[in-house]
Amino acid sequence: MDRRTFIQSSSACVTGSAALLSPLAALAADDIGVGSIHDLSGGLDIYGKPMLDALTLAIEEQNAAGGLIGRKLKLVSYDPQSNMQMYAQFAQQAALKDKVAVVHGGITSASREVIRPVLNRNKTLYFYNTQYEGGVCDRGTFSTGVTPAQTVNKLVPYAMKKWGKKMYVLAADYNYGQITSQWVKKYALENGGTVASIDFFPLDVTNFGPTISKIEAAKPDMVVSALVGGAHISFYRQWAAAGLTKKIPLASTTFAVGNEHIVLSPEEADGFLLSYNYFENIDNPVNKAFKERFHKRFGKDYPNITELAMGTYQGFKLWAEGVKKAGSVDIAKVTTALESGISIDAPSGKVTIDPATHHCILNVSVAEVKSKKLNILQTFPQEKPTDTSAVCNLLKNPKDNQQYVIKV
Repeated sequence: MDRRTFIQSSSACVTGSAALLSPLAALAADDIGVGSIHDLSGGLDIYGKPMLDALTLAIEEQNAAGGLIGRKLKLVSYDPQSNMQMYAQFAQQAALKDKVAVVHGGITSASREVIRPVLNRNKTLYFYNTQYEGGVCDRGTFSTGVTPAQTVNKLVPYAMKKWGKKMYVLAADYNYGQITSQWVKKYALENGGTVASIDFFPLDVTNFGPTISKIEAAKPDMVVSALVGGAHISFYRQWAAAGLTKKIPLASTTFAVGNEHIVLSPEEADGFLLSYNYFENIDNPVNKAFKERFHKRFGKDYPNITELAMGTYQGFKLWAEGVKKAGSVDIAKVTTALESGISIDAPSGKVTIDPATHHCILNVSVAEVKSKKLNILQTFPQEKPTDTSAVCNLLKNPKDNQQYVIKV
């Protein structure tokens, strides 16, 4: 791959105080503010609530260890309610009024592209901790989630070897689904496969009956889903109700990051294939200790620690290491420190900042849904974000500020 393969309303309200802060109250003069812009209501709250939980735990652990550079951390939480206008407003408030040192936030790629320019203009460091479609090249942003070269590149060939070469793709109708579906197509074609169709759906769609009929008529060897949000869970229920779960297998780039595998019955979801950086049953001492702390803080009955929750926890830990190395929360100093290639020994394994792209080098696994659990089938160690590194080098081009998009 090289650069030529790419081309380029409501009023504010929020859970919490009138100042739009978390219940922790306003920042003291010496506190370090950590902004959280995660959907806690609306259609994307199935992702946002676990992300806030993970960030809360990370901040509490850091404060218990003495804070950072001799200062306490304070969580400043905003609920954009899955509304892009509120994302923009809260990003501006975090930077200008509340003067946080860093913002961890955004779930959809659309929300990221609202937050990112606001924080850039106001010189506030931004961590986007969600698995996404890749290609963001911006020195003010660290994209710590997995990208298609790390996950789709493993999931598609694995599924094709298991099930066959013809696939039907379903995707959410915004930049994540549109771009990720092209990565699915790319890896399918590279492995000798075909794509019968790529169908897109707005986030509020709940009726998939006509689409299910189209899939049946196309007779694919598998369905690949990049559906997103609470409304799209309807597809999996309707798919099972049509008796197709056992007839046409399914792989997904998004399933279970909102704990859909727990909401659905085993009859509706067993056998689905997934690929992420983190699964709860990763067997290492760091993950075992982390799960004990997490469940002590949030309850033994907490359903599942998601990929996005872990991404947020790891994103905070990377930022904290950058602050320690810089001896400051100054954005320029912390960015330079992070660009030294900082690594952490995380619950998912070793995670390292790739200096040129501001993405991460990390482990990736393929897993299968079974009886509301995610069972790891194969792990691929220290995968690099090669999709983004093919087009982005912030060490050579520090003023680059765009998202490169695959063209198949």
